[in-house]
Amino acid sequence: MTALHRLVSEAARRTPQAPAVHDGTTTITYRELDDRAGHLAAGLREQGIGKGDRIVITADKSADTIALMQAALRVGAIYVPVAPANPAARVEKIIRSARPKLVITDPRTAPTAGSAPEIHEPEPDDPAYVLYTSGSTGEPKGVCVSHRNAEAFVSWAARETGLHQGDRLSNHAPFNFDLSVFDLYGAFHAGAAVDLVPNDVAYHPAELTDFLVTRGITVWYSVPSALLLMMRQGGLLHRDNGLRVCVFAGEPFPSDQVLELRKAWPNTRLFNWYGPTETNVCTSYEVHDVDPSRPLPIGSPSCGNNVELDDGEIVVDGPTVMLGYWGEPPQRGPYRTGDLGRRTNGVLEYRGRRDAMVKVRGHRVELGEIETALAAHPDVGAVAVVVRGSGLEAKLHAVVVPRNDKRLGLVGLKRHCAERLPGYMIIDSPSVVAELPRTANGKTDRTALSRGIQ
Repeated sequence: MTALHRLVSEAARRTPQAPAVHDGTTTITYRELDDRAGHLAAGLREQGIGKGDRIVITADKSADTIALMQAALRVGAIYVPVAPANPAARVEKIIRSARPKLVITDPRTAPTAGSAPEIHEPEPDDPAYVLYTSGSTGEPKGVCVSHRNAEAFVSWAARETGLHQGDRLSNHAPFNFDLSVFDLYGAFHAGAAVDLVPNDVAYHPAELTDFLVTRGITVWYSVPSALLLMMRQGGLLHRDNGLRVCVFAGEPFPSDQVLELRKAWPNTRLFNWYGPTETNVCTSYEVHDVDPSRPLPIGSPSCGNNVELDDGEIVVDGPTVMLGYWGEPPQRGPYRTGDLGRRTNGVLEYRGRRDAMVKVRGHRVELGEIETALAAHPDVGAVAVVVRGSGLEAKLHAVVVPRNDKRLGLVGLKRHCAERLPGYMIIDSPSVVAELPRTANGKTDRTALSRGIQ
């Protein structure tokens, strides 16, 4: 197993002229990527950045951003990717939590130096990166991932999908989303190329389909909702392509739609991967036959993990389970996902959530974080957020009690959310009520709210 921070340098040694990254404007080779990472690492070292220091990187996806992430690993630092589309208020919360030694918004202005330093050799359980996710208290939570965690997943995923140097992987997910780990490090593990999906293409189905076809993508990984839009609106199933592997994860994919995909692409390997950010991928299911009357299985344990059901809850223990949340006590023992599952014919099926966390637009969302943001609106007296619809059609609906009979509209509430939350957490619709329904113990009655908005 090649260490995470040495994947690029090893690929540069084997095939220096092979393409490594295409970022929409340029393609750089492994030698060029290795050199950039080395000069950036030297610059970080001169700035006093070393083992355990955090570097917040809030920059667009590019070859330079990837080189900076590599440089951070080489000096023993911990990189914290933050999508620049996040509102300033949320970025500030992440910075307060991570307490970085350096914040970089443009990797082209990052410090560089002439000669690369010796690559720092981390311990397996040293943190490599921190990915911030939605938090129930209204504060983002930093999932702290070690070198061992990431390497266990990447080496397994490369074997499972048969990655090789001739592959061209797509990168659809932002770098702060755990799906990007496979796109980048899977490619580097195999010495393959990775194509970064431009931001202005990522959410346009027809252009995304064109990207997949014209760039000669052989390995695709995204949330099901992106694939479904490409199928419905982008003509995906009617275009010839060179896909040999298609992986989806992050939310349930309706079985009837997967069956359509299976029939259209009989020679493409299809995988359904499951795992919260805290465990990375912990189960895998390769799709052969599809029963449209049953949920698509999430499969069997992967990456050397042990996956059990405790009173129906999926519990994971093994090499990909995170170190813990940044700034909190370490994760001890198995991780309780909060997801419900059941075994059918020897494989796991996903059955929903125990708590107020939901899957919307491919992201795990704590409803409490949205409620905290809305409660800060000066004209909101009380609020509860529920989900309208299910699966890929899930929408966020806010039930709001106004303060002092103030008028509340969708535009104002959405603007308020946009100043505090990432785009995928902005509400889709509101309703105004005189008071929230309560259970016998005084808590918000979410069941009654959900019934009321159907």
